[in-house]
Amino acid sequence: MLTVGLTGGIGAGKSEVSRLLVEHGAVLIDSDRIAREVVAPGTPGLAAVADAFGTDILAADGSLDRPRLGSLVFADPGKLAVLNSIVHPLVRDRSRELQSAAAEDAVVVNDVPLLTENGLAPLYDIVIVVDASPETQLDRLVRLRGMTEDDARARMAAQATREQRRQIADVVIDNDVPLDALRKRVAEVWDDLARRARQGTTGAE
Repeated sequence: MLTVGLTGGIGAGKSEVSRLLVEHGAVLIDSDRIAREVVAPGTPGLAAVADAFGTDILAADGSLDRPRLGSLVFADPGKLAVLNSIVHPLVRDRSRELQSAAAEDAVVVNDVPLLTENGLAPLYDIVIVVDASPETQLDRLVRLRGMTEDDARARMAAQATREQRRQIADVVIDNDVPLDALRKRVAEVWDDLARRARQGTTGAE
């Protein structure tokens, strides 16, 4: 098994890269998706978040009001740290369960938005960083996700810098490119990952 940590700044296009890797055969463990699951209605995770931030962060149906919570934590590093201390251990435990169920020769891609910030690079055999310019990130967040420019900038500022992410990267995938070019680059990366996974399984050097 080859474990891959996949990360990138918000709006860099990490989800597209993970989707392409899955098309090639990767087993995807999506931290964002798991993070939503562990704070679903009725979970201990949601109860802990409500205890920490108050019931105002709950929607009328009892689910988490993500925009409201986001507006609180992304403007306040202390509150963001509190939220992370609740959610991250739950996500980590669930990710380990999913990884343990993967095949012996699998390429397991862990999509981890805050990999750099939380010092998680040593947990993976290879770290892939999806890189895009801040201008590209901002454009995607405002144009494609409908964020205000202020909200987008606040979320970008709450994450590691572009330089910090690149420092922990074993592989950088440039996503300031057309989709066809991105597909070609991901295919090249996949070929290398699959080879490494096979070597690990057979004991080859």
